[in-house]
Amino acid sequence: MKNTIMLKKNYQFKNVLSKGIYYTGVYITAVIQKNNKNINYLGIAVGVKNGKAIKRNKLKRLIRENYRIYEEKIKNGNNIIFLWNKKRNIEEVNFKNIQQDIKRIFDKAKIIKEENI
Repeated sequence: MKNTIMLKKNYQFKNVLSKGIYYTGVYITAVIQKNNKNINYLGIAVGVKNGKAIKRNKLKRLIRENYRIYEEKIKNGNNIIFLWNKKRNIEEVNFKNIQQDIKRIFDKAKIIKEENI
């Protein structure tokens, strides 16, 4: 993740969650806020009630890898938090489902760079 720094502190999450715009997908909800910097900040939150640590960490790795695929195409200057939908079962998700969900969210938010071809 070249142009991305991870959000780690509780106050950083609270700031984005209170002032950001929510975009929902089937499995993931994204909260996006402009930060007026030349770098993106990323946070991933999966609740404890969704499963044990192994499943939650696997899900975070899948989300992080899918974000990495789109990282070069995303405009700089955003705080992005991905929240897992509590009603969805972690066992039923795979890489492709998350990829489609993230693409749909980024299209709704219009944060993908326009390509001049």
